Amino acid sequence: MRWRLLRATIILATYAFQYQADGQTPDSPVDSSGCLSCHTGIEPIRDPESGMMRQIVAMGRGLGDPAGCVVRHGGDPAGRTEEDAHAGEGFYPEPGSPWINEFTCEPCHADHVPTQWNSLMMTESGKIQGTAWAFGSLEGYEHRWGNYDAENPEDAAERIGTDSYRAYMENLRSMEPGAFPDAQTTLPQAPTDLSVLADHPERAAFTYHRSECQRCHLAVKGRQKRGDYRGMGCSACHIPYGNEGLYEGSDPTIDRDESGHLLVHSLQSTRETSVTIHGTSYSGIPVETCTTCHDRGKRIGVTFQLLMESAFVSPFTEGGGEQLALHTKHYIAMQMDYHYRMGMMCQDCHTSSDVHGDGFLAGTNLAQIQIECSDCHGTPEYYPWELPLGWGDEFRTPPRTGEPRGVATILSPRDQQGTVHPPEDGYLITARGNPFPDVTRRGNRVIVHTAGGEDLELSPLKLQASDEELDVEARVAMVQIDLHMNTMECYACHGTWIPQCYGCHLKIDYSEGKRSFDWVAAGHRHKEPGYAADSGESGYDTHVPGQVSEQRSYMRWEDPALALNGEQRVSPVTPGCQPSVTIVGPNGETIVQNHIFRTADGTEGSGPEGQLGIDHSPGQPHTTGHARSCESCHMSEKALGYGIGGGRLNRPWDQPTVVDLMTVDGEVLPQSARTQIEPTERLEADWSRFVTEEGRQLQTVGHHFSSSRPLNNKERHNMDRQGLCLSCHQEIPKESLAVSLLHHVAKFADALPKTNEEHAGLVNKILLFSAWGQAGGAVVTPLVIIVVVVWFLVHRRRGGRAAIARESSTEDTLEGQG
Repeated sequence: MRWRLLRATIILATYAFQYQADGQTPDSPVDSSGCLSCHTGIEPIRDPESGMMRQIVAMGRGLGDPAGCVVRHGGDPAGRTEEDAHAGEGFYPEPGSPWINEFTCEPCHADHVPTQWNSLMMTESGKIQGTAWAFGSLEGYEHRWGNYDAENPEDAAERIGTDSYRAYMENLRSMEPGAFPDAQTTLPQAPTDLSVLADHPERAAFTYHRSECQRCHLAVKGRQKRGDYRGMGCSACHIPYGNEGLYEGSDPTIDRDESGHLLVHSLQSTRETSVTIHGTSYSGIPVETCTTCHDRGKRIGVTFQLLMESAFVSPFTEGGGEQLALHTKHYIAMQMDYHYRMGMMCQDCHTSSDVHGDGFLAGTNLAQIQIECSDCHGTPEYYPWELPLGWGDEFRTPPRTGEPRGVATILSPRDQQGTVHPPEDGYLITARGNPFPDVTRRGNRVIVHTAGGEDLELSPLKLQASDEELDVEARVAMVQIDLHMNTMECYACHGTWIPQCYGCHLKIDYSEGKRSFDWVAAGHRHKEPGYAADSGESGYDTHVPGQVSEQRSYMRWEDPALALNGEQRVSPVTPGCQPSVTIVGPNGETIVQNHIFRTADGTEGSGPEGQLGIDHSPGQPHTTGHARSCESCHMSEKALGYGIGGGRLNRPWDQPTVVDLMTVDGEVLPQSARTQIEPTERLEADWSRFVTEEGRQLQTVGHHFSSSRPLNNKERHNMDRQGLCLSCHQEIPKESLAVSLLHHVAKFADALPKTNEEHAGLVNKILLFSAWGQAGGAVVTPLVIIVVVVWFLVHRRRGGRAAIARESSTEDTLEGQG
């Protein structure tokens, strides 16, 4: 990493010396020769007055191109025809591509480009492990496969971040080595000898991986469908593409009717980087750029936007057409995430290490993401800067304690390449020890400097608590019941909805020469001579046998179930990979039908037979809003993991359903009757039910960390408040004389509670009366006993004295008579 930075510094210094020696300045007028003689009117990649564009122009002059185009695109600026100007392997139509960006982007961004090969956006190892898990836990809890061979640097000091961050991550690696691998190898090949599938149907997983799951990684341009158009490598995020993939700039050489093009020829990045389209300017990276990839799996991109996937094509368009497909799916509109409504983009929470990586491998999102909600919001007891490092990021450990993390006053060189905001009272620090470059402290408040140009003022929870701004629900949940704060993810309550696609009915059809495009092989094709500079995979013959199609059993979005994630905090869970697999062989024969694979022996609460390889996956919904109601957790069978309606609403999925003319006792009469719903092998309970009331686990719960699990018996019993109404109503109105008397008096006085508020007031009154009664009894009873005892002793003593006095008086009288 350091030699790359040195190389970049030398290159920049050389060009700077060259244009200064020639008496040129980087802001000198750019003539229209060379590239611009054809690309007249094309948008400048950055504002001509920006420091970046000045450097590009200066470097371009050193290469004989006063416009600077060759710095990123290569080619021959002296060429007067397209063939001459674009000739040779040194021309880069997609300069952000990871296969050539060491020449185009790295000279200035030496801390960003090299880390791409170990980042999750490149390896996709979490996605690979998840699918492999569903086909029989082929990797176990390890994350040893990626899209390409990769390994960590030998020196831990090469990890990009502060010393505190590096120490924290080394400790985390030691605790969870499966999620922080030292090296990864390329995902195994899809089967081409299809005869192996009869004995090893799990090998079909690699067809599924390569043709469907891996098309989003940065080293390929990906599927060219509406909503999926994007660049490669750096350009995947930093170049704007519209959903239609059409160019709307001013370059006359780009076909405006052909899809697959960038929207305009400009970079999008931080607040200082402005993009103008049709007279409207914006800064930052729009959320839709992120959703070109983040629309599958946990669907966190489209949910952040407000979109919930639908099985239907309604409502109809003008003329009766279907709703337009986006990412090949259809949607309904939900409530937006609160951060999105406030104008925040993905990058306003997620740091550079979250998205670019830190140079070391991570097997899953939870391993690479370094932020927690409390990093900005704190807790009702502590400001963010008063929390210790690691708070909310515990893995197999109790809530963190220790010295306050404080704030930072300087940023890393990597972060300084973006917009640098004044630190004010300091930059906030993430749970793992790196500064937030866009989040600062101002007194006891937090300022979020968004990439879109807003400065949002945030009142941390401690300030809200001290100013009595928390409503009663928040005060009860976070202050009076601190167990919530110490054991739960914030989004367990504040994730208002989450996509829940139950049952992934997956068909992999190898018959009649069916085939699919292999996205991993396409990426590797770029490594071959003559392919590195290709701007996409169009025309690549990287196909594998088999065609994949997917269906669902049903969908939901409301009140997700709860379980423990890898950090051992209570988290929402949603169906992760729940495949019921059907494999059709090359001759049309059924190899497996609606088959659910099992995990390894003894995993996920199972015995020697293994667990069903269908998963409920913990995750951050990215649908932040007002917290879900107490009842939605404490009075919900679904929240406990027992399934929708306790799993009682569906007939057993492992039994066929025949619907035809039949007798009252179920005997089917027509001999021509056929099965309406085929059975799903091994699925005795509903897709939504992952634990029984007795605590037997029915599905896997999280597959990246062995510590994720359903709530255990004690946790569920402590949480369960179902049937609470019976505590009162089993005595009302006649089962108890005292209750019956009060009930009839209240009825006569028209004081029976009817509304929710009236019930709540009555219960609160009963609670206070009972509490004061018991407390008073606990205090008054001993006092009464003491008073009685004292009274008795005093009167007994007085009685004794009176008797003595009477005795003495009698003696005196007798003596007087004598």
